[in-house]
Amino acid sequence: MTADRRIEEITRRIVERSRPSREPYLERVRAAAIKGVHRSVLSCGNLAHGFAVCSPAEKDALSGDVVPNLGIITAYNDMLSAHQPFETFPEMIREAARQVGGVAQVAGGVPAMCDGVTQGQPGMELSLFSRDVIAMAAGIGLSHNMFDAAVFLGVCDKIVPGLVIAALTFGHLPTIFIPAGPMTSGLPNDEKARVRQLYAEGKVGRAELLESESKSYHGPGTCTFYGTANSNQMLMEIMGLHMPGASFINPNTPLRDALTKEAAKRALAITAQGNEFTPVGEMIDERSIVNGVVGLHATGGSTNHTLHLVAMARAAGIQLTWQDISDLSDIVPLMARVYPNGLADVNHFHAAGGMGFLIKQLLKSGYLHDDVRTVYGQGLAAYAIDPKLAEDGTVQRDPSPEESGNPKVLAKAGEPFQANGGLKMLTGNLGRAVIKISAVKPERHVIEAPAIVFHDQEELQAAFKRGELDRDFIAVVRFQGPKANGMPELHRLTTPLGVLQDRGHKVALVTDGRMSGASGKVPAAIHLTPEAVDAGPVSKIETGDILRLDATTGKLEVLVEEAEFAARTPATPDLSGNEYGMGRELFAPLRRLAGTADMGASVLY
Repeated sequence: MTADRRIEEITRRIVERSRPSREPYLERVRAAAIKGVHRSVLSCGNLAHGFAVCSPAEKDALSGDVVPNLGIITAYNDMLSAHQPFETFPEMIREAARQVGGVAQVAGGVPAMCDGVTQGQPGMELSLFSRDVIAMAAGIGLSHNMFDAAVFLGVCDKIVPGLVIAALTFGHLPTIFIPAGPMTSGLPNDEKARVRQLYAEGKVGRAELLESESKSYHGPGTCTFYGTANSNQMLMEIMGLHMPGASFINPNTPLRDALTKEAAKRALAITAQGNEFTPVGEMIDERSIVNGVVGLHATGGSTNHTLHLVAMARAAGIQLTWQDISDLSDIVPLMARVYPNGLADVNHFHAAGGMGFLIKQLLKSGYLHDDVRTVYGQGLAAYAIDPKLAEDGTVQRDPSPEESGNPKVLAKAGEPFQANGGLKMLTGNLGRAVIKISAVKPERHVIEAPAIVFHDQEELQAAFKRGELDRDFIAVVRFQGPKANGMPELHRLTTPLGVLQDRGHKVALVTDGRMSGASGKVPAAIHLTPEAVDAGPVSKIETGDILRLDATTGKLEVLVEEAEFAARTPATPDLSGNEYGMGRELFAPLRRLAGTADMGASVLY
């Protein structure tokens, strides 16, 4: 139990709400687990196909029910800097498995797209749905029924949530997530943002911009700002799906390799053939999900997880809501200042004490459930450590220090940067939305201004370049929801809105689309539901209407007389331009099936 009564109450209400779906889920997990080693149900022909390329010793081992077989699901490709290090992981994992008398096979690969490449491009309209495609692709890999446990190799934005959904769907299998780590620090993120703004204002050219970007994104590993990818890694550790200390160790280092080998061996140790059977569907429960939300707030994590955590929880029969997330944000203090919430990057965060210090502080202050199951086999207190490389090449875990290595980057829970996590739900006559205010200055938490309506982000960009936006306004960028065009991140809005705000204007954004986990200083009501294509209230807003965005009281309203607003006809723009090109036609069925943003914007649940 946590020491904080408020968190206990929120956890209990999630448990009660989830009971009708969680209990049948657990029954399915236990029914699958009780069947024992699943290869035993395969025919000789099935099994022969499954181990055809294995060595004679491995074939002999897999022909029985005693030696565990580890399935590897990999999101490797060498275009994504974060995923390129995974190229060498399968052989490393196979060798580690052999050392403990097990076998490991790559069960399947899943697609992995880089939102950094597709930002502002047609391909971004596939991004959110790639999460559910990844879950299905991983499911295909595991459907061969050859495996006693699984490890998942993934890092970035939709990839880890998709892999988690797959893992929980195969909840009878023990599961460990293995990260690749962040790239080393390059050009500081605030300097990169400064050059972007100069480019948007026409003060530097493309050559200077590309040089800046290349110095920031410069090598293998995750981008170093605290966006969705690094929020994923934090979540996997604080939810007990990583080995302790694994999240933020740089690629291609001895400690990174030691953690990878250790994870493979541990995955084989927690199969049904051993004494520590840890099926992931039972391991991850309501307390684990709450711990993940607490970590998100304490670190100022990505708004994308208001979608992903809801969808991930639903895969385990757990009904998490935006209200739960918002209420937890009111309780949990912000303890990290990592760009865009500060100047530091994730390497600075790790050097200041990282996940170990964060978890220790949150546990001491009663914000986390310690009595959870983890892949490490102990409660969450075992994660309050500082990972190092031992002399024999294995992982050494020292207790996390009592003091932060840099209080400007990572604070104690009792001395936070702000009293709440800064992620709130907004409600009102426009529906429901979320807003992240951890990087928004307090004087901008309330914006009341005329609306200017756009139907895509390019329209706003063009208006900015024409000099039409030098005033106070709230940009309404609609028809950007899951059903309209796949809910792309509207990352290109960050720079022009930031420029206008820096010029002294009161500006904000209201959208049924998404914003990047790397955005922050402009108040943005995002993920608005009902979305415009469903004739939500946002479809009736007209340019000139006064909107009020109040992040203090959690209100989002159009200040138009109720009868007049109700009588308006919803806008119905031509969306055919979103239906073809860059594979968008393949995703038409997913757009039709997509759920609402507050339910995770999924086609699966």
